[in-house]
Amino acid sequence: MLQDRARRPPLPVIVPTLERTTVARTPPLTSRERYRRRISPRPRSVVVQPDGFCNVACSYCYLPGKDRRTPMTSDVAEAIARSIREIATVDAPMDLVWHAGEPLALGTSRLSELTDPFESLRHEGLLHHYVQTNGTLVSDRWCEFFAEREVRVGVSIDGPAEFNTERVDRRGKPVFDRTLRGIARLRRHGIGFSTIAVVTVDSIGRPEDLLDFFAELGCHTVGINIEEREGANAHRPVPMFEAAAEFWNRAIAWTRSNPGLTVREIDRLGAYLRSLRGGDGWQSVRIDPIPTVSSIGDVVLLSPELAGVQSPEYHDFQAGNVLQLTIRDMLANAHRLRYVDEFLTGLDACEATCEYFGFCRGAQAGNRFFENGRFDSTETNHCRVSRQALLTALSDTVRAETAS
Repeated sequence: MLQDRARRPPLPVIVPTLERTTVARTPPLTSRERYRRRISPRPRSVVVQPDGFCNVACSYCYLPGKDRRTPMTSDVAEAIARSIREIATVDAPMDLVWHAGEPLALGTSRLSELTDPFESLRHEGLLHHYVQTNGTLVSDRWCEFFAEREVRVGVSIDGPAEFNTERVDRRGKPVFDRTLRGIARLRRHGIGFSTIAVVTVDSIGRPEDLLDFFAELGCHTVGINIEEREGANAHRPVPMFEAAAEFWNRAIAWTRSNPGLTVREIDRLGAYLRSLRGGDGWQSVRIDPIPTVSSIGDVVLLSPELAGVQSPEYHDFQAGNVLQLTIRDMLANAHRLRYVDEFLTGLDACEATCEYFGFCRGAQAGNRFFENGRFDSTETNHCRVSRQALLTALSDTVRAETAS
């Protein structure tokens, strides 16, 4: 099991150069070699922002441009489709995730036009559509659209009504009841759905109430996003390690008594443990570059939360624009991007210094930037509460059962 560790996590480590850890007489890896060692050559997912606008105004939202209408044009959608044809295969179809802002705010006719260029890819088994929605706009027509285009649906909802106080419309009115009505329509049409819940300092002490709600809601999976400081959400209080470890400890206990609901993070932990027993290569897992395409075709890599964020130092994190370059060409040159290269240095530092690296594979790029101000740092609060606390909770559970 894990070594005992202090409950007070260490501060981030900054590693300005890779040479410090280079073994004597071993030539340092080139930037391309470092990239290939850590990052998957082919993305599993492409995130598409059909419009940055959102019809609700969640207080913890990270999106910088959610108040502006910036609808995607058909030529951008066609360019994305051409890019995906270059990299998708029947054995490894692409997950195309319509996300960021509220995709349903475009209306069914407009989103139908944007998904038309992908129809041949879908029929050939090269692509799966996903949509992440706040659920408030789900109608019977949207349900028909989801069925026609085989769209897999994720709904953002934070648990029972008292956990959803941060999810309000632009007049400050709660959207909880409207989200429930949308979910009821999905269920009437027989459309399965997953959920994502943001856990705040107000809800992290009640994991059983949270999970009981989702078990009754009818979703097949719930993803737990412990609130993060990122993007436009820079000043709200967020949960810390101790509270997160207790949350995960009780959540693990809940899942053992309630096997019908999949909790995404605990399921991922189970996959990791099975890989250790089976020796099937978790250690060789490489990071998905997750190309994220804005409504005007600009692409950022590694973290969708970087899309739309202005940073002259990193050229706004842009890898290119799909109207000029294919995603495959952008990925071939991704190692030249300053923020990608710094992120690789941070991953090397994580592997050298963190006992949790085998499981988490390194803190997320966006969290490094938003929390630590740079990419070549190591720990973030996000990795402490979502990875370290989870593994610590499992260790505590096993230790308690062994002692009893």
